[in-house]
Amino acid sequence: MSASRFRFPHVEMPEVAVQLRAEVREFLAEERASGGFVPMADCWASAMSPEYSRKVGQRGWLGMTWDKQYGGHGRSFLERYVVTEEMLAAGAPVMAHWIADRQSGPQIIKNAQPHVRDQIIPRIVAGDCFCAIGMSEPNTGSDLASVSTKAEKVEGGWRVNGTKLWSTGAHGCDYMITLLRTAPPDAKARHEGLSQFIIDLKSPGVQIRGIADIGGQVHFNETQFEDVFVPDDYVLGEVGQGWQMVVGELALERSGPERFLSSFIVLQEAMRVLVTNPSDKTREVLGQLVAKIKTLRRMSLGIAGLLEEGSSPEMEAALVKDVATRFEREMLEKLRSILPAHILAASNGLLPTLLREGILRVPSSTLRGGTNEVLKGMIARQLGMR
Repeated sequence: MSASRFRFPHVEMPEVAVQLRAEVREFLAEERASGGFVPMADCWASAMSPEYSRKVGQRGWLGMTWDKQYGGHGRSFLERYVVTEEMLAAGAPVMAHWIADRQSGPQIIKNAQPHVRDQIIPRIVAGDCFCAIGMSEPNTGSDLASVSTKAEKVEGGWRVNGTKLWSTGAHGCDYMITLLRTAPPDAKARHEGLSQFIIDLKSPGVQIRGIADIGGQVHFNETQFEDVFVPDDYVLGEVGQGWQMVVGELALERSGPERFLSSFIVLQEAMRVLVTNPSDKTREVLGQLVAKIKTLRRMSLGIAGLLEEGSSPEMEAALVKDVATRFEREMLEKLRSILPAHILAASNGLLPTLLREGILRVPSSTLRGGTNEVLKGMIARQLGMR
């Protein structure tokens, strides 16, 4: 089968989304002018502000695509795309709510018990409840089929023991959607025996340890579970169906504009400096970067269109994440080659700070959400299918 198996439909923004973009931009400008936030690179994974998330919830910009009967707003994936795109472009502190709004909420709506769903979802929509992801483990990485953290059946629920690693923002979250082994591993059926659970991170036996990145910032975490009790009601879906849920969840995790806009704020601020009397090299570099961003945005919007029609674009999302995260490194390297020396050497100021943040954080972009090497394998298998 040829590459035509991948679908990236052309998407035209409806007028309601165009109007929404203007509203979001006005909100962001007011927040920044009033000191509500200082722009940060990699803001969706590094800039946590529960206060800001509550403001976003008050605006009706969380749970946008979720059904109104569950507390959502019943809006389109394209409208949600506009909000997330503008927040990322502005470097706004969206980390607190990002994962709950992007993937945990849809999982809970679809697979949780009704009373659990009704307890959690309205709080996510209000910006008062945050979620982390519990997939990777020590010695596991992107090979999620090899997870060993166990959930053993006990009276009234499950007892959980083990360790989850690289859980972004877990230190500030209320719940973790966690992939656990509920049956012994089977070498002939590696994806069997896995289940998803909602774990209250305030439960006895949960210990969260922050992991500092190369820049000294803590947004990754190691979460240890020691005889943590999880009630039966907090199993997501059916026991043993965890792998199927994870596959769908990863499509949401990998498909958004955060995969190519994490460092956009750096480009935006750099252009304020570079557009004055640009050299031929500057014009060439900026032209290349803008062209690639427009292409990636076209692909990412296509995925939003697929989600709008009810598709689950796992392979398209994997392709965009691979190409986009490699582009983010390339963009920062090229900006360094054309920015004035006094900017590169400065120890303070918005642009030098953003550039340092971007350089220090971009290495993790090709790791989180599945390493690019694993994604290439998935893409190659898809292209080789007949």
